[in-house]
Amino acid sequence: MLSDSEAAELLSFLTPATRPDVKGHTAGYILGLSGNRDGCRFLRARPDIIAALFALTSDPSAAIAEDCYRVLINLSADETLHQVLVTDIGVVPSLLKNLKDPQFPFADKICTVLSNLTRHQKTCKTLFKVFQEEMGLAQLVDILCTEGYNPHANMHYLAPLLSNLTQLPDARRFLMDKDRCAVQRLLPFTQFEASALRRGGVVGVLRNCCFDHANHEWLLSDQVDILPFLLLPLAGPEELSEEDNEGLPVDLQYLPEDKKREEDPDIRQMLLETLMLLAATKDGRRTLKDKNVYVVMREFHRWEKDPKVTSACEKLVEVLIGDEPDRGMDNLLEVNIPEDVEEKLKEAHAKEQRELQAEEERRNQEDDEQTDIRQE
Repeated sequence: MLSDSEAAELLSFLTPATRPDVKGHTAGYILGLSGNRDGCRFLRARPDIIAALFALTSDPSAAIAEDCYRVLINLSADETLHQVLVTDIGVVPSLLKNLKDPQFPFADKICTVLSNLTRHQKTCKTLFKVFQEEMGLAQLVDILCTEGYNPHANMHYLAPLLSNLTQLPDARRFLMDKDRCAVQRLLPFTQFEASALRRGGVVGVLRNCCFDHANHEWLLSDQVDILPFLLLPLAGPEELSEEDNEGLPVDLQYLPEDKKREEDPDIRQMLLETLMLLAATKDGRRTLKDKNVYVVMREFHRWEKDPKVTSACEKLVEVLIGDEPDRGMDNLLEVNIPEDVEEKLKEAHAKEQRELQAEEERRNQEDDEQTDIRQE
């Protein structure tokens, strides 16, 4: 790794006045460092270099600015650097300011950095406080739900960012404020065909909201009507009897022959887990049974091939067709969950989000490669 003198020389090249070619070469070198654990460890010990790179995200050269943002993405993926980025350097206010700009060219990279920083609850709490002071969840939901908000960015990473923020009770309370209609605006994105990342992020938000069992009745009521948006991605083109169709929510009745199910198994599993959370309360179970959810699950189970998703489906079916729990167990969400089990659930959620993001990055890279081929 670099000596102190070499690090000092590196830092001297990261100034606005440095020649563009030297700045570009230095930023590219640090980008390579940030891509491995040893490099991140070195940079963690040199917050002055990180601060200088962060300043260069405003460089006139788009290539230099982009490399600096890519460094921030790599660093923010390392939890041990969150304190440096969020508290010591204070990157969040500037990132949020640029995120709000509908013409900012690197908005997607900012979304990725913020999503990385909010994966872990401790940093998420710190960032949420800054977030509320600088921007607020209302504007985040507005941007996420406004098609073409920024012509230079797709803003898909806002969905997992919002999913991470809803780890926090305050964020869930905001989304489920009955006067705001925020959660209702997110529901259509459970079927957003253009991005699995956005679909998965929104489903993650809905799942987190369903942990608050006091809101189940409202979420299932006509005011929100969450159930069809959770079921439609799991429903297929199978022809059902008239009796089966009539018991379903209207949006699930007589689906067309070309109806396709959600293609991502992780998202299918999250949808099932969200339904399972709703079925954890007595009123929720009654609604799911009255709305004939079992019929959708019966056909889904016949179609599903992924073992983990099949298992989740079977657990839900057991609840739907089983006897009511014993007295005192009516609300399964009030039953104490051992800390180790709760921690495993959180780790599983974080893993799902990472896998969705990795898949989205792979698809974006393939799209870029296809674009390069066409240009040639």
